Amino acid sequence: MPKETQNLDALFKPAAARPDDKEKITRESLTAFQDSWRRLRKNKAAIISLVILVIMVVLAIIGPWIGHHNYYDTDYSAVYQKPSADHWFGTDKFGRDQWARIWQGTSVSLMIAVLAAALDLVVGVIYGAVSALLGGRVDNVMQRIIEILTGIPSLIIIILLMMIMKPGIITIMVAMSITGWVNMARLVRAHIMKLKSQEFVLAARTLGTSNGRIIWKHLIPNTIGIIVINTMFTIPSAIFTEAFLSFIGLGLQSPMASLGVLINDGFASLNSQAYLLLYPSIIIVLLMVAFNILGDGLRDALDPRMRK
Repeated sequence: MPKETQNLDALFKPAAARPDDKEKITRESLTAFQDSWRRLRKNKAAIISLVILVIMVVLAIIGPWIGHHNYYDTDYSAVYQKPSADHWFGTDKFGRDQWARIWQGTSVSLMIAVLAAALDLVVGVIYGAVSALLGGRVDNVMQRIIEILTGIPSLIIIILLMMIMKPGIITIMVAMSITGWVNMARLVRAHIMKLKSQEFVLAARTLGTSNGRIIWKHLIPNTIGIIVINTMFTIPSAIFTEAFLSFIGLGLQSPMASLGVLINDGFASLNSQAYLLLYPSIIIVLLMVAFNILGDGLRDALDPRMRK
């Protein structure tokens, strides 16, 4: 053996293996939620969107009450006043304070969107899970119902229902939920179709577990990522739908306040009082963009394939 090789071998010493280190976990143990939150924090755009949404929600709750005026007070001596120290966002044609009305309208629009998304979540998850788990003829019939609902434009169904029923918050929520759950049901069904053949589901069936318990204890917890992400994209869509319906006169009506009602009122005075349209438009754009960016961030954070 050459002398240079002998010198190199003398530099290496075998590491002493300790039995206690063989089973030691070097990486910090994290739950699925902690791991997802750690990856979400690395997404600056998603965190900024989350902060914006938190601020918006807080202002929607306390905003109507921290100004100088209430959102329902009329003052005909203060009609169409520009933004000032007394009226931070100006006043409308009835002298109502726009600051209070905008945040009251934001709270109403958020409430409608969140409740409509919750209805879509409940109906869609249950429908999709039952369809996927039972399969066979039941699945075929349930999927044909979804195809029928998908073939009819949802906006037409919503407009027809709004024309039949009395305009109001409940009516808008019901109208948006008639077809809104279809996309959730399809996503949940597709994911559960892949899970139902996994070993843990087969083991539960072998042990005599009922279908209901398999759905609630095994299948739905494993689809929570898809459910959360789809819900985050459903909320801005519901906000836009409510604003659109109110803008064309089929949703909420003045003196009630929502972002759609405020945008409609501002559009009527666009040439002379542009601020009436500017502020609610900024709020609705911020809400929709923030929800969509946060949804993208959650999709990356909840996807196990994105782990590094």
